[in-house]
Amino acid sequence: MGNKKVFSTRVDEDRIKELKHLAVDTDKSLGNLLEEAIRDLVKKYEKKGKK
Repeated sequence: MGNKKVFSTRVDEDRIKELKHLAVDTDKSLGNLLEEAIRDLVKKYEKKGKK
């Protein structure tokens, strides 16, 4: 993984609440969960593109 950069966006309040609960439940930071989600999403679409 490379250097970290600030990335700002708008997210639905309910999704933020869910993410915060997940962070507490998994003992992970919001940033780590978001990076994990982004990695998973990129992998998902890379696989679709290779069909």
